[in-house]
Amino acid sequence: MTTPADYLEFRPLMFSIAYRMTGSISDAEDIVQEAFLRLTGVLRDGDTITSPKAYLATVTTRLAISHLRSARVRREAYVGSWLPEPLVADELAPATAPDPAERAEMSDSLSMAFLVLLESLSPTERAVFLLREVFSYDYVEIAEITGKSEVNCRQIFTRARHHIDEGKPRFDASREQRDEVARRFFDAVGGGDLNALLELLAPDVVIIGDGGGKGQARREPLYGAPGVARFLLGLFRRAHKEGVYGAPALVNGQPGAVAYDAEGRVVSVFTLDIAEGLVQAVRSVVNPDKLQHLGPTSDLYLRPDRDLPWRSWPPTSPRRPPPTRSSRASPPPRTLACASC
Repeated sequence: MTTPADYLEFRPLMFSIAYRMTGSISDAEDIVQEAFLRLTGVLRDGDTITSPKAYLATVTTRLAISHLRSARVRREAYVGSWLPEPLVADELAPATAPDPAERAEMSDSLSMAFLVLLESLSPTERAVFLLREVFSYDYVEIAEITGKSEVNCRQIFTRARHHIDEGKPRFDASREQRDEVARRFFDAVGGGDLNALLELLAPDVVIIGDGGGKGQARREPLYGAPGVARFLLGLFRRAHKEGVYGAPALVNGQPGAVAYDAEGRVVSVFTLDIAEGLVQAVRSVVNPDKLQHLGPTSDLYLRPDRDLPWRSWPPTSPRRPPPTRSSRASPPPRTLACASC
């Protein structure tokens, strides 16, 4: 007798669709679980599923569309910048895929920059675009999954593709170059080397933090290499004082790190967008609600409904040094990480 367990091989595909649709690991897991519950009901009724992969992809996509429609008001009321729940891998290398080109494409489609861009699409547009562009479904299959006509799906994809192409993020094609820039970035920030850091930042680099009204983060993005460099050095300097350290990781397919407090609790996760040998963007998730899947979260940088008050380092004026702060004794940090960009 066929059981839901016989279809577990499709779970990675289902999660990949649901996560890219929602930008939330917890929501994606709930959607996958609900899809399997519906599968259980179908099998219990004795119905035959001729194509399990198509069935599960259809149920997952439709559940994700329904979820996005119900969550729209909540998204619009979000405090500050919204970033996806970080998907973290231990190794600074893309997950295994049949060939380097496909591996890079799947990695880029997981990036925070790409998922934020998808937020500008309607739920149906997002589904059609992802199924076609990322998962390579043909239009007949997409029509069956979404319940739209094939002609309509082609029109939706063309419209969505045009919109996405206007703001599609760029990433270095060479993984080696990307990882080398990330290594130098960590060294420069960890060592407090302003000049070395400036050499690695694009002139229009931006830093974006997601505190969700709960974690300390800037409400608005900060642009420009000089300001971003000083802001980062100020954050890392405070992190060092308070015993915060970071472990390099692959975050949404891009180089980044997970920051921990002195007790080993998760403080934040940040990732770098690297293109043309320079850091184009730094994105940091400090909202504890989005970090719970990584382990116990820290209360070190919780400051509801308040902007970051910290001054940059080095100070912009030698007559206005940053205020000193007391710090508890802590072991020397391993790899310093941005505590709450």
